[in-house]
Amino acid sequence: MKPLISPSLLSANFLDLKTDIQMINASEADWLHLDIMDGVFVPNISFGFPVIKAVAKECKKPLDVHLMIVHPENYISQVAATGAMMMNVHYEACVHLHRTIQQIHDAGMKAGVTLNPSTPVCLLEDIICDVDMVLLMSVNPGFGGQKFIEEILAKTRRLRRMIDESGSKALIQIDGGVNAETAPLLVEAGADVLVSGSYIFKAADPIATIHDLKQL
Repeated sequence: MKPLISPSLLSANFLDLKTDIQMINASEADWLHLDIMDGVFVPNISFGFPVIKAVAKECKKPLDVHLMIVHPENYISQVAATGAMMMNVHYEACVHLHRTIQQIHDAGMKAGVTLNPSTPVCLLEDIICDVDMVLLMSVNPGFGGQKFIEEILAKTRRLRRMIDESGSKALIQIDGGVNAETAPLLVEAGADVLVSGSYIFKAADPIATIHDLKQL
């Protein structure tokens, strides 16, 4: 199966978002990845719900919303109100992860769980059959354009084995440093969804770059 491609809005031109979203609409991208940062859980602030609502009106692709914030459970209804397809929360930010996953499902969205680079996949053993996707950060979250952490390839293989052995239907998503060199290695390791920011939006031909990623 060809990988799903979810370009990251964080690397788009914020002075001309409409043009970049129209490009995404015209491309083979499967989803649009939106990183919400609060300056507390990660050392940066990105954008909030007014921007997401505006993007949702223009974007024809499903919204893949990644909350890099503390207490993400407090914003489930607001994310759902944007029409988001996926709400992704960090394992490290959720005290009651099972409850949060249930609440996301109850709000009509798919539920994803993100692991920071230092968080082991074994911590998801008891919940892997409840989630729709696991996002492995292949850079430390908070900033775009970082170098890919090579150890994530082995981590992806471990997660792939856990999912296959448990019978879970969860997808594996990778975010950080995804480009022409790392993407084939990630797909080979078992990744289903590739998030790519600067590699796509800063390319000479973003639509062709997305096409090339889809062919892996």
